This record gives sequence, structure tokens and C-alpha cells, in this order.
Amino acid sequence: MPHERNPGIPLDLSWVTEGRVNLAATKRRADQHKVRRSVKMEWQAAWLLRAVTCIDLTTLSGDDTEANVKRLCFKAKRPIRRDILETLGVADKKITTGAVCVYPNRVNEAVKHLEGTNIPVASVAAGFPAGQTMLKHRLMEIEEAVAAGAHEIDIVITRPYVLQSKWQQLYDEVKAMRQACGEAHLKTILATGELGSLDNVYRASVICMMAGADVIKTSTGKEGVNATFPVALTMLRAIREYHQRTGFKVGFKPAGGIRSAKDAVSWLAIMKEELGDDWTKPDLFRIGASSLLTDIERQLFHCATGRYAAAHQLAMS
Repeated sequence: MPHERNPGIPLDLSWVTEGRVNLAATKRRADQHKVRRSVKMEWQAAWLLRAVTCIDLTTLSGDDTEANVKRLCFKAKRPIRRDILETLGVADKKITTGAVCVYPNRVNEAVKHLEGTNIPVASVAAGFPAGQTMLKHRLMEIEEAVAAGAHEIDIVITRPYVLQSKWQQLYDEVKAMRQACGEAHLKTILATGELGSLDNVYRASVICMMAGADVIKTSTGKEGVNATFPVALTMLRAIREYHQRTGFKVGFKPAGGIRSAKDAVSWLAIMKEELGDDWTKPDLFRIGASSLLTDIERQLFHCATGRYAAAHQLAMS
């Protein structure tokens, strides 16, 4: 059953300012997870297939053309070669990626090439990746992406609001963006590598959820530091606390630097451990990636045949 969408709540500054993160304990938990969590071969294919369904298959390049978008949409519809799926006994599962993510001016092309599927089109907006344009222009960009057919909008927050503890301004900004999205889901990118501390990551996470974010996301993928497990633990526990206090479920999306099948399984495992099975499914968990799918398909080829595929044997993503 689909979960109820997070409507947001009034800004609670006492909750925000009282939040503290134990840096040493968070790093210790993250380090333990990285070395202890693995999936045995007999279960590996199932975990990798679940990871495929959670991928936001992304192209965000300055030289994107309709041909790029068309190829990406084709791969999203058929992310794993059919003969691999048949060997694994899951050809009837209709496995697709979680979404296709493009720039706003490519949304109509993605919508066209995904017609007849249930794959949502996501669009970055709001002055991505820096978020330094005027708010009225950022809101206009969101509205235009939604009008073009985007089902999900990935926005970037104003990082100086966090660095200067301007919590009311951050709340108002995200709330205005949520309103601009209408029925489209709002994914707020914190750009955690630029927030200075895990305390700030926690506070920004809580405020974005209070303002109505459907998903909180680590990074644009353009920062020097992107998705890390200490940051993830901080955000996941903010999500858990928000759910406990309000009853509303908010999703999570790590992005940037996630390139291997092993990484994808590790991210799924931490979602299961920290939040439960509901957060290992695409309505509450996404992985922002462009090259990850190739490695997952290569590992699934190995699960099916016992050998690895050469690069030319797998379609580009």
C-alpha cells in the first residue's frame, strides 16, 4: 500500500536547535556497517534486482541531447538483459528502474520516450546544483518542469541558510518549493558536503521534512564530498524521529559516488537496519546514479552464468 504523503508540520525551532549528533559514535557505527554487511551469493541476485528498482537513472550533462535521453529511457524500461532475467527466473517481474532524472528542458523528451510505462520522470530544478539564483526564478523553474510532465522534482536548498542558522528562511523556502511542486513529489538535496557538520545535516533534514519534503537527498553529485555513511546515518535517524513524532514517512536518496553493485547492496542493508523493509522499496528509497546500473547488470550476469560479461555485451545506461 502506498504511504501517506508527508504534508509537513509547523516549524518547531526547539526540536531543530536541541538536536545533537554524536560524531564519534556515528563514525563508529558507519565503519562497522562497511566492514560487516555483505550478502551471500544465493541472496545476492535478489538484493541487486531490488537495487535496480530503486535507481534514479540519471543524465545531467551539458551535452545532453534527445538521443541521450531516449537511450536512458530505453535502458530504464529494460535495465537488465532479458536472457539474464530468464536464467534467474524473474523475467515476469517487469523490473524497471525507479525513475529517469534529467534537466528541466529534457523533461518533455523523457515523458515521450517513457509513455505507456509507470516509470516516473524526475527533474532537477531550483538552480541546480548551486541553488544561487533568485527564489522567484527557482520556483518558476519548478513549475515549468512540472508543467512539462515531471512527477518528481529534485531541488537544492540554500546552503548559507544552514551555515548561518537561518532556520525560518530555510523552512519558508522549502515550503514554497513544495507548493510549487503541486502533485509532484519534492526531493530536497541538502548538499551535505557543504554544510560543515553533522549537527547541521540533522537540522537541515528536520527542517526540510517539517516543510513538506517527500524525500531528503544527500548530494547533487557535484560536490567534493557526496554520499557517505556517517551523513546517511544522521539523515536516516532524523527520518526515523520524524516518523515517530508525526506518523509520516519520508524517503531517502543518497547520490554521488555510488558506482558498484557492492555499494548498492550496502546502502540497501543500512536502510533495512535503520528504518525497516518499507525503506528498501522505490517509493521511499532511491539511489541517484548514472554508472551504477552497468556494474549491477555485470554482477547479475555473473550470478546467472558464473562468468563476467565484457563491456560490449551490456547496453549502455
